[in-house]
Amino acid sequence: MELQTGGMRPLAPPPLPCRPPWWAATGHLQTILGNYLPGPSPAFPSVPFRIALSDGDHLAGRHYPGETSVLVLVFHGLGGDDQAHYVRRTITLARSLGHHVWTVNHRGCGEGRGLAKQPYHSGSGDDLGATFAAARDRHPDLRQLAVAYSLSANALLLNLGGGLPQPAAQPDAAIAVNPPIDLGACSDEIHRGLNRLYELRFIHRCRKAIHQRVEDGLIADDYRTTPAMRLRAFDDAYTTRAGGFRNAEDYYARCSARHHLAKITVPTVLLMAQDDPFIPWRHALESPRSPAVHLHLEPRGGHMGYLSRDLPDRRWLPYAVAHYARQLMSPEGTAP
Repeated sequence: MELQTGGMRPLAPPPLPCRPPWWAATGHLQTILGNYLPGPSPAFPSVPFRIALSDGDHLAGRHYPGETSVLVLVFHGLGGDDQAHYVRRTITLARSLGHHVWTVNHRGCGEGRGLAKQPYHSGSGDDLGATFAAARDRHPDLRQLAVAYSLSANALLLNLGGGLPQPAAQPDAAIAVNPPIDLGACSDEIHRGLNRLYELRFIHRCRKAIHQRVEDGLIADDYRTTPAMRLRAFDDAYTTRAGGFRNAEDYYARCSARHHLAKITVPTVLLMAQDDPFIPWRHALESPRSPAVHLHLEPRGGHMGYLSRDLPDRRWLPYAVAHYARQLMSPEGTAP
């Protein structure tokens, strides 16, 4: 599929589609095996950094120096950090292109443990904006390509579409992978059938993050959560109370990026799989989108899996991200 994006040439899809191996033929297998199959860790030198936020919290990240005029900023998903397998692969592909890389931990994640009282969530596009602003300040000559996954992908689209309470800095181009652009629908979907396994895993990781903040003396132990609760109940018990929302419905309504896709002006690739177990792809197809948004719907891939029988390392997602990164940041594109 080719789509004319505002102010730049059409984007072409990757030459190879994601054709699953026989042992990963379903969205569930793609999701599970894609997460647990081992992969190499990047062996590139990096320098830690911190970003001060306006409320006193800090973000922690790492800079992997490169040679080109491009800085790739990578954001992880819910319950992860900048050592997640998909982040490591993005580091490797970006460095193979010669680009600088910033990997950024959301509040309290990874090396950022102990640096944040406030939570991160699917509407944290202002934290991404603070990151883009800090990168402009520290590397003013580098063009920015944001690559965000899952929860961060929704926050990125919210940022790009002006869906935040206050304007925030933006990158020059963006790739959003498997974003939950309708949070309420995704919350319902992840509670059904086998998806309950993913829900319980997310709840476990989120409760661990709360307990770490309590142990570090950052917050009081007054959030009542349980290991078997559903995601919507967790959002009511913690995310909305700590994040300043009235309830889960208010949070979902204010932070779902699907309502803001039509206002995006930054060249953006929105990449989703039609067999994602808990993120319905039709919301991206049916929601109004600006000409700057290139929607890529891959029939297979699950949630952040994208295992392929046609590539030596079986990993189609880094191949696709690299493909779109070349087009978005090429001299013929519109990123200044």
